[in-house]
Amino acid sequence: MINRLCVPIGLATAALFSTTAGAAPPLQPKVMLITMFAPEAQNWIERLALKDEIRIPGLSAEYPTIRCNAERVCLMITGMGQTNAAASTLALALSPRVDLRKSYFLVAGIAGINPHHGTLGTTAWAHYLVEFGTQWELDSRDVPKDWPTGYLGINTKGPNEKPPLDYKTEVFELNPALQAKAFALSQNVSLTESEASAAWRVKYPYAPANQPPVVTRCDTLAGNTWFSGTRLSERAEVWTRLLTDNKGVYCTTQQEDNSTYEALLRASREGRVDINRLAVLRAGSDFDRPEPGGNEVDNLLKYADQGAFVPALENLFRTGNPLVQDIVKHWSTWEHGVPRS
Repeated sequence: MINRLCVPIGLATAALFSTTAGAAPPLQPKVMLITMFAPEAQNWIERLALKDEIRIPGLSAEYPTIRCNAERVCLMITGMGQTNAAASTLALALSPRVDLRKSYFLVAGIAGINPHHGTLGTTAWAHYLVEFGTQWELDSRDVPKDWPTGYLGINTKGPNEKPPLDYKTEVFELNPALQAKAFALSQNVSLTESEASAAWRVKYPYAPANQPPVVTRCDTLAGNTWFSGTRLSERAEVWTRLLTDNKGVYCTTQQEDNSTYEALLRASREGRVDINRLAVLRAGSDFDRPEPGGNEVDNLLKYADQGAFVPALENLFRTGNPLVQDIVKHWSTWEHGVPRS
C-alpha cells in the first residue's frame, strides 16, 4: 500500500500553539519553500524579498534560520542529503515558533533527468516519491547470469519482484489535486537553457531529450547514492514501476524527497501540518545517462559540462512561483484546501 494520510486538526492540537502572556504568537506561513542548499534558495530569496530571518532550533548549523516576507512566504534550506532533509524538516514542523497547520509546502530542487521523459532544464511536478536506496545489492560481478542487475527488493527472490514495504518509506503518493493545480498554473511558462545545455541535449537522437525544456508531470526517485549510467537508470525505471504498481514514471533523481515527506508525515500525525499540502518540483540539471554510444564514466565525472545547473535553478523559480503567487493572492480560497478548479 502506498502511504497517504489525511489528518484532521482538532482543538487539542490548537492548544499546542497557544501563547503565554507577552509571548509573540507563532508565525503562520502561507507557503513554506523547502530547498536543500544555498544556490536553490537564492532566486527565491532575492525575487520574493525573503528578508526576515527567524532562527529555528534544530535546523542545520549551516542554515539555522528560515527566511520570510510580508506576504507570509517562507523558505528553509535543509542541507543536502537524506539525514539533513529529515532532521531539518522535522525540527521545523515541531517548532513552537511556527504554526504550519494551514501552510503549503513546496520542495524545489535540482535533479538528474531521465532523457526519455525530459531534458536539461525540464521541470517536473511529482506524483510519486520512490526510495531507490532501500534495496538489497549484490556486486554486479556476482549476480546470476540471468539477472539484469545486482539490485533487488529486500526479502525478494529476484530483481523483478515487488518487495514487502516493511520500511513504510519506500514509496509515497502526493496529493494529485495539488499536483494538477500546480501543473495547470505553470504548464505554459517559458523555461530557459544555456548555450551549453542546448548544445548538449542535441546529442540525444530522440525526444524529449533533444527538445527545449518544458514543464511536465512525472515521478522522482530518492537515494543518498548519486548514481549515473544507463544500467542503473534503467533499474530506476523498473524500480519505480514495481513500487507504484506500474502507475509511476521515473523521470528525476535526487536524494532528499522521501526523507522530507516522512518528516512531514510524522508531524501530520500530530496535527502539526497537513501532508496533503505538499508539492514536489524538481528541475533537470544533468542527464542520468549518456547519449547512445556516449561515455558512461564521463556522464558522472563531467556532469557539470552539460551546462544546465544555472538554467535548472532559474526554471525552478519560473515553474514554482505561479503556485506560490496563486496561494498568496487567493488565500481565502486556498486556506481551506486545494481549490477544485
